[in-house]
Amino acid sequence: MPQLTPQLIIFFTLAGIAVVTALGVLLSRSAVYSAILLVVNFTTVAFIYFILGAPFIGLAQITVYAGAIMVLFLFVIMMLGTENIAQYEPIGFQRIVTVFVGLIVIAEAVFMFLIKDPSALLVTAGGSVVEVETIGMLLYQKYLLPFEITSFILLIAVVGAIVLTKQEKKKISISQGEAKL
Repeated sequence: MPQLTPQLIIFFTLAGIAVVTALGVLLSRSAVYSAILLVVNFTTVAFIYFILGAPFIGLAQITVYAGAIMVLFLFVIMMLGTENIAQYEPIGFQRIVTVFVGLIVIAEAVFMFLIKDPSALLVTAGGSVVEVETIGMLLYQKYLLPFEITSFILLIAVVGAIVLTKQEKKKISISQGEAKL
């Protein structure tokens, strides 16, 4: 039986919080509460990355997912008013795909649990552990154009979402003229 170290206790506490918030996302009837629980889940997973010695992935998790993407999700949820949308039954093949993807995720979890040395997955082809500085240099030097193209595509998606949800002002005719609402 493994010893209960402080790191192990913290890991299992964070893992429990991640599982509870993930279930809350799935079981919540409110889209806003689901999104907020997802932010908590992303932040908890980021702390797990920090414990496992992957600070770059942890910081990326917080800034990209818990920060930018979830703020965008909440903005769209509030703008569209998804609380008023009727609930639909899932299509038959959706359940089959869901079960298939769930089994794949469980198989991956079992595979990761059975690996003897998980730190071997962090090693690059050259044999050294990837550092944040190396990732930054590659991202902003060698892969600058794809990085900028991706940010431009995301900007277009945000503008498109705003344009699609924008409501036109209605004109009401009054006896002496027209007034805009």
